[in-house]
Amino acid sequence: MYPSARYLPFGDTALVVEFGNIIDLTVNRKVIALNEAILEANIIGVEETVPTYRSLLIRYNPEKIAYEHLVEQIKEIEKRLRDTPPPKKTRKFTIPVVYGSIYGPDLKDVAEYHGLTENQVVEIHSRKEYRVYMIGFVAGFPYLGEVPEEIATPRLPTPRLKVPAGSVGIAERQTGIYPCEAPGGWRIIGRTPIKLFDADWRPPALLKPGDIVRFMPISEEEFKRIEELVKSGAYKLEFREE
Repeated sequence: MYPSARYLPFGDTALVVEFGNIIDLTVNRKVIALNEAILEANIIGVEETVPTYRSLLIRYNPEKIAYEHLVEQIKEIEKRLRDTPPPKKTRKFTIPVVYGSIYGPDLKDVAEYHGLTENQVVEIHSRKEYRVYMIGFVAGFPYLGEVPEEIATPRLPTPRLKVPAGSVGIAERQTGIYPCEAPGGWRIIGRTPIKLFDADWRPPALLKPGDIVRFMPISEEEFKRIEELVKSGAYKLEFREE
């Protein structure tokens, strides 16, 4: 983590605020707290914010706010957060996943890579709570961390052209969920029937940075049952806030 945040211009319509150069929980908390505070401040000229693992990109309209003025306002918000940290409210989701077989074609390889059984990989992957560090790659894709070292596995040497929607994958110390069919090189170990993104939702993504996710192993029969409920609109994934 840097001793103080770094303010960097990103072209002539964006500002990047960096808090560190590594994946770190404290760094990410600072990013998310600043992002939420900026959104609440409703600064004239700010058009979009994009939180990442370690930095926050702020896109703005230079015809409505000058770069220097924007930096001043963001620094003032950051100072307030340092002086009076906001109360932490976290949404916690339990996401059902069927592991292995056609739903998790790389589960066997992950197990063999670590000298484990497939059941051991499932148990290790599903026993931990994961933080949503950022949303990216494709709309609604959550980058979750950190995967226990005993199942952390490199990406595939050759990415697949198509990974089904709902696929749960591992890439090194990260795990994630594909919200739609897309190319990808993550090791796919399972699939969830839950829908993660819908352009008609407000907001359109189910998860947001700072959320907590835990995976719950389910049978293929349960997967198909939930899948039908999701398709009919009769299934709602609940969360608790702490």
